[in-house]
Formats: sequence, structure tokens, C-alpha cells
Amino acid sequence: MKKQKVICIGEALIDRIRNKSNQGFTDFLGGAPANVACALRKLKIDSTFIGSLGSDNYGKKFIKQFNELGVNLDFLQLDNDASTRVVNVDRDQFGDRFFSGFEISSHSCYADEVLSKQLIEKEILNLEKSFLETSYLITGTILLSSPISAETISFLVEQAKKFEVKIVIDLNWREVFWDYASFSLEIGKAARVNLIKKFLNHSNVLKLAKEEATLFFEDVNPLLISQQLSNRPDVIITDGKNPVSWYVNGLQGVTETPTSQKIVDTTGAGDAFLAGLISKFISSGYPLNKIEIEDCIKFAGVCGLLTCLGEGAIEQQPYYEKVNKFLGSLIS
Repeated sequence: MKKQKVICIGEALIDRIRNKSNQGFTDFLGGAPANVACALRKLKIDSTFIGSLGSDNYGKKFIKQFNELGVNLDFLQLDNDASTRVVNVDRDQFGDRFFSGFEISSHSCYADEVLSKQLIEKEILNLEKSFLETSYLITGTILLSSPISAETISFLVEQAKKFEVKIVIDLNWREVFWDYASFSLEIGKAARVNLIKKFLNHSNVLKLAKEEATLFFEDVNPLLISQQLSNRPDVIITDGKNPVSWYVNGLQGVTETPTSQKIVDTTGAGDAFLAGLISKFISSGYPLNKIEIEDCIKFAGVCGLLTCLGEGAIEQQPYYEKVNKFLGSLIS
């Protein structure tokens, strides 16, 4: 049986983005693993989201969005004693976005900090059944800033390995999450980096932004980064609109991705890129040569670009047909 499903684990949260006029803000559903789960469905790949949401209006909005797209929620946790996190995204004097912190919660913690291993264990037989049909497990590193969620992610990764599910990690370094978490507040940046690097050893596929590659590996060569990790993973390094560097299946290269003058909002572009990449790995098969790898990267690049042509991550993610249409226009 060909395994074609993807499980995404991690945070689902609200991006509260300051308007360009700096007059007010707009709320968008977000969080990298949630974004990837939704983007995969638009690309005709079955996805499951495992995470924790508050039993609040934001949680209900997420459930509605997931259901509309057909994301599997069999392992979703709803917490009455925690709230769905709201991330404040402000703009600097040049109009560029930056994370400025979180809306104060009415509870003592955010839902993504309390993803429960015990609740997962109660569903272990269903989880194992799901892993039998799963090709990739995708996660980030933000939830490592909470001991409860970190334990759960590590447990899920170890369970997935038993079923030969490939582990995809998008580093997605967001220091503000560590600065605000009661646990990680007490440990310095070097300790945070080391904790994350240890986790990256689980990866079969590792996606990094160029600045993350520099911070965590002091290198931007994907082959040399792969050699620093025990699994010798495929490594893909993105750099905004600049070419993507990659080391995939023992081959190394650089691939240009399409750009546009119509960029509106880059939120979620990397998540759409990753969804596009993994969708190609599943639908076309693991790439065996440079041409096939470049096809995967180009497809992923279009997914990222099209997501930037409007505001909000999930709303702007392209459907499979739109990506192919765009690729066709590049050739003609």
C-alpha cells in the first residue's frame, strides 16, 4: 500500500497583523503546522493536524476552517483552561513585519503549550493505524519551548519512526516564543539553540531559512549542514525571493524561484513552500535526479509566491490547479 498521508504537529494560532496604515489590525488564522496542513489539502494531499486549541471562538474558527478543507482532526485537543494564542505582528518604519509579542491571555497559559501526551496515548491504536498510511510527519520547533508540548512532540516522532514515517522539520525559529515561555525564559540563547539542534537530529528532511542556517549551523551549505546531523537529512535552504539551495537524495544544487512585483504579505509563504515540496514528493515520488528535484523546488516556489499575493496565510494558499496553471504560464 502506498503511503500518501501527512501528519502535521504543532501550533495553530492567530496572526494579528498591523495594517499598513498602522491604524488597527486584522486577525488571520495561522501557525506553521496548521498552515501546512491546510495548504496540503489544497494540493490534493490528505493531511491530519495534531495540536491543542483553546475552547474559545478562535478555536471554533480553526475547526471550521479545517473542516471546510477536509483536514483530519481525530487527534485535535481542545482545552478549557488555556486560550488559543494571538500573536501580535507589528510593522517597522519601513513597513516590514516583526513579531512583537502576544495578546495577554485570560488563562495562565496558551493552548499550544499544553499538547498532552496522555491524551495522545489514549488514542494510540488509532494513531498507529494512521501512521500505517502516513508518508511524512511535519513539525517545527516552537513547541519545544514548553516542556509539556516538547514531551508530546518527541513521543509522536518516536512513534512515527516505528512505522518508517519520514520526519520533516521546518526549524521556524521564533525567539519571541522562548522569551515569553516560563520554562525557556530561564535558559539562555545558546541553550535554546542546543536544545533545538538536538531535536533536528530526528529529521529526514530539514527546511531552513538562510538566517536560521547561519545561526544554528554557522554555514549556508546544505550538504555541510546535513553532515552535522545524525540522519544526514535532505536540507532545503530558502532565502526570501532569492534562489533556494538544496541537498536532496545525495545531490546538491541551487534553484531559482519565480518572483513578482505584486507581493502583499509574506506571512505563511514558507509554509506553503514546504507543503508544495512534500506534496510533490508524494504525488511524483521521491526525486531521483537533478531535473526531478528542480521540478519539486519550482512547484514549491510557486506555492510560496502565490501565497504572498494577498493577506493572510491560509486564505491565500493556492489550489493545485492554480499552481499548475502558473507553472504553465512560465513555460509558454
